[in-house]
Amino acid sequence: MTAAALAIDHGTDSRAPTLAAPKVRTLGRTEYAATWQAMQAYTAQRGADSANSADELWLTEHPPVYTVGIAGRAEHLPRIDNGIPVVRSDRGGQVTYHGPGQVVLYLLLDLRRRALSVRTLVRRMENAVIDSLADYGIAARGRPEAPGVYVGDAKIAALGLRIRNGCAYHGLALNVDMDLAPFAAIDPCGYPGLAVTQTRDLGVRDTPELLGAKLAQHMIRQLA
Repeated sequence: MTAAALAIDHGTDSRAPTLAAPKVRTLGRTEYAATWQAMQAYTAQRGADSANSADELWLTEHPPVYTVGIAGRAEHLPRIDNGIPVVRSDRGGQVTYHGPGQVVLYLLLDLRRRALSVRTLVRRMENAVIDSLADYGIAARGRPEAPGVYVGDAKIAALGLRIRNGCAYHGLALNVDMDLAPFAAIDPCGYPGLAVTQTRDLGVRDTPELLGAKLAQHMIRQLA
């Protein structure tokens, strides 16, 4: 994995007690900044007593917004003023777009308790998306040099994490049934000319809500 999709404050250790499956919270549509701040607050209080703080998966979608990771470079940012706000975040990675019709799954996980390395978590996140798409007969793959999930050469899911005191937050975004045009104004994830796709364009008619629920369950299986 490249460092581009990751931001780490401290490393993790290896302790692996039996853990309950993460709790899934369905948030509906939320503002990006408010959700990001809520993830920070949840993770900060875990540092004081993480043994009594459950892992959670947050399902949401956001109004149109470009988010820029800590490695974000000016040359990858929107080339036109299309009225979509730009938010600089503390996740790893470059710039991406979030909008209605995209499933966003945030992972609030104590990696120490789960004895997970960051590299392993990223692979499992990718596998959860790959397995979700396989349910619909869609062949997808990860790319070690460019974290995310791809169908052919087109990116269908983006990943970005923050690791703080051994706990992860942020997560992944799966394109389901959205307006893809705003991606054309940026270099998605820092790759000029990178094609993007979505499940609807691949023949899937299930709603973002249904796909999100399936994705969360595949993620839970990957964490078991």
